[in-house]
Amino acid sequence: MKKIKEFFIKLNKKIQEKSLTPAGNRKKVGVILFYTSIAVFAIISLRFVYIITVGKVGSQSLDSERQKIYQGSSVIKAKRGTIFDRNGLPLAEDATSYSLYAELDKNYKGINNVELFVHDKDHDKIAEILNKYTGIDKELVLDQLKPKKNKNGKLITNVEFGSKGKNLSLETKNSIKEALEKEKITGIYFKEHPDRLYPNGKFASYFIGYAQPEDNNKEDSKLSGKNGLGIEHAYDSVLKGEDGFKYYQKDSKGNELPGTEVIDKKAKDGQDIYTTLDTNLQTRLEDVMDSVNEKAKPEDMTAILMDAKTGDILAASQRPTFDPQTKEGLYKEKGKPDPVWENLLVQRPFEPGSTMKVFTVAAAIDSGKFPYNETFTSGKTQLYDATISDWIPSGKGILTYRQALSWSSNVGMVNLEQKMGSIWPEYLERFGFGHSTNSGLPLEAAGSISDKNPVDMAMTSFGQAISVTNMQMMQAYTAITNEGKMLKPRYIKKIVDKDGKEKEVKTEVVGEPIKAATAKTVLEYMQDTVNDEIYGTGYGIYNIDGVNVSAKTGTAQIFENGQLLTGANDYIYSVVQIAPTENPEYIMYVTMKKPVVTGEYGSPEQMIAEVSNGMLKHAFKVDTTTDKGE
Repeated sequence: MKKIKEFFIKLNKKIQEKSLTPAGNRKKVGVILFYTSIAVFAIISLRFVYIITVGKVGSQSLDSERQKIYQGSSVIKAKRGTIFDRNGLPLAEDATSYSLYAELDKNYKGINNVELFVHDKDHDKIAEILNKYTGIDKELVLDQLKPKKNKNGKLITNVEFGSKGKNLSLETKNSIKEALEKEKITGIYFKEHPDRLYPNGKFASYFIGYAQPEDNNKEDSKLSGKNGLGIEHAYDSVLKGEDGFKYYQKDSKGNELPGTEVIDKKAKDGQDIYTTLDTNLQTRLEDVMDSVNEKAKPEDMTAILMDAKTGDILAASQRPTFDPQTKEGLYKEKGKPDPVWENLLVQRPFEPGSTMKVFTVAAAIDSGKFPYNETFTSGKTQLYDATISDWIPSGKGILTYRQALSWSSNVGMVNLEQKMGSIWPEYLERFGFGHSTNSGLPLEAAGSISDKNPVDMAMTSFGQAISVTNMQMMQAYTAITNEGKMLKPRYIKKIVDKDGKEKEVKTEVVGEPIKAATAKTVLEYMQDTVNDEIYGTGYGIYNIDGVNVSAKTGTAQIFENGQLLTGANDYIYSVVQIAPTENPEYIMYVTMKKPVVTGEYGSPEQMIAEVSNGMLKHAFKVDTTTDKGE
């Protein structure tokens, strides 16, 4: 300011010195303003030309800012591949689902101060509506609507309603919304999620697995197989595909302008997977498993039905299980059993007990060590410093070794193991025990064989001191049904991309542990289990009218926390049935751990037979369209 003041003082002095007239002064000022205006215009013009040429104001790009206003971009979501059964019926496919939540914040208001929170007077009506359309317990709803505080003492204002309040269909959402609007109830809202539709509910759940958004807080989050379960997790990269990307022009309101879309990268949809499961058979298995589980109340139960000629798994399930649609059974809920986070068929090894005796007899016959014409005294035998007892310690008198299989004699199996010597461990290796089947399912266990001392090795002959998985047992049994050739269990039939290109998964022979003649003899001997009224442990239980059945029962003791359990039903009960004996079509294997049964429903064996016989009877009436000879 001081300099400006000095400037005008000097200018005034000069004017006075030159004694300019007012007209002259005006002319002088006009000239100064004219040239100043030209200079300013020139500077602005040059700046404007510079901005247009360079496209920047300072460090800010004008093109970038223009694109923000008039150009949009978005991800093109890839469709997750569908999982089908063997006949092309969908078992898992992409969908949109909704989850319920309630807003309890009394300050949550809209335009014109409209109250949008849950009002106390509506609690009972909300409970009735949610119970009607989702089955959520009214008590749970009322409890969730009560004010609660978090760890920091802050009021929780946004609450959900458990597993039944999630994964709701559009139809269910609209029904709830309509009922709430009719009662003029506010505060209940829905979140939209990309989801996976499992149309059959509880259906080979641990085998199929489940997928859900990677980030539940993002509405467009990609679906991914979860918790190391089933095909959804094991084949996640095959199913999920690759997202694309697009640009488009948008109007001043941010809406996409039609016809302006430019695809930068096309989305590549995931591939479809066709399993070997048969929906008809699997549905039957789930129904019968539910029935038996309710009556026997075991700690757990497993079942597999396999095509004996191809190794195809036609049906497989376990209890406890879960519903991949509602997620019921995956989370701890009041009054419900603890969830199981394992696929018991491949992840949890167990001592199989007497169903292992099939392989002991097969090895003895195949190695030429089976004493066809000898007998032995059942009951007990001394082996080094251990006493080996039969399941009835007093025994069944003098038995042949064929009868040792049908009566399930531990003593007879130990005698066979002793006759084989070092050959027996070789056959365990041939049958694949102690090794994963490499099924591709997540976290498959290899099992184990206790061979530190001769007593342990002898005990493996009757199914103790050895741990196996259901998948290993099924693989080994295929050697009995396929003239000595052992097949890898197959649960995926083919993988198909969106262009229709197929990748077939063929039946794979993974070994030939025994000769064809051996397999035929073992199948013949196994018939005695159901046909021999005196020595058959499955007589009158595992018979099927009109079909010749080869079978072996099992009752394995359970060791937990270093102790042998001694309760009346503290066993793993099991059966393998192969039918028909003369030309096997099916292998059925069922296990049941620690059932709680009463006389009203029969013995554990009868409960298992309800599953096993029920499935085989159903299977013989069903065309599974199995691809023979692949």
